Amino acid sequence: MKTWQCSVCGYIHRGDKPPEKCPVCGVAASRFVEIDEASVPEKMPKRERPMAKTRSGKPETDEGQAPPPAIKETGFEKIKSLLLKHHAHPVSVHIPNGILPAAVILWLMAWVFDYDLLSKAAFINLIFVIAALPFVIFTGILEWKKKYNGTLTLIFKLKIIAATVTTISCIISLFWYLIDPRILSSPKALVFMLINIIMLVSTGIAGHIGGKLVFKD
Repeated sequence: MKTWQCSVCGYIHRGDKPPEKCPVCGVAASRFVEIDEASVPEKMPKRERPMAKTRSGKPETDEGQAPPPAIKETGFEKIKSLLLKHHAHPVSVHIPNGILPAAVILWLMAWVFDYDLLSKAAFINLIFVIAALPFVIFTGILEWKKKYNGTLTLIFKLKIIAATVTTISCIISLFWYLIDPRILSSPKALVFMLINIIMLVSTGIAGHIGGKLVFKD
C-alpha cells in the first residue's frame, strides 16, 4: 500500500492511488505526492525532527546534500513569518467567533424584552469585533497564501464567502444601530435580526471550515 500526501493541506491518504480529490481541501489527485510512510509525522512534525548531519556537521537534505543557506528575512517579511509561526490567525479568529454569538443573543433579548441596555451591550460587543476583523482577515489571507498556496477549491471559496458575509453583515448591523438606536422597536426589527442571524451562521461556517483544514477531518 502506498502513502500519498496532499501538497496543499497535508492530508495523508493510504492506498494504491491517491483519491480523486482531497477530502479536506478538495484539490485534484494530481496535487498528491507519494511519500515514504516513515516520513509521516507521529507526534513531532517532520520539519521539527533532527536532520542527519554531513561530515562537515551541516544538516543533510533527503538527497544527501547540505541545504542552501537560508535567506535572512527582514522588515515586513519577518513579521509575516512570525505571524505564521505563532498561529496568529487561529488565535485571533477566536475573538469574533466568541463575541459574535454573544452579540446576537443580546440583540435577540433586547428585541424580545424591549430592553435598551441589552442593545447597547450588543453594540459594544460588535465594536470589539469590527476592531479585530482587519487583523483576522489579514492573517487569514496570509495563511491561505503561504500555507495553502492560494488554492481556490470549493472549500476555500466557501470560507472566503463566509468571512465576507460575516464582515459585511457585522458592519451593516453596527452602523444601522448607530444611525437608529431604536431599530429593535421599529417595524424593521425583523430585518435587522435576520442580518444578525446571517452573520452568526456565516461565522459558524467559516469556523467549521477552518477546523476541518486544521484537523483534517
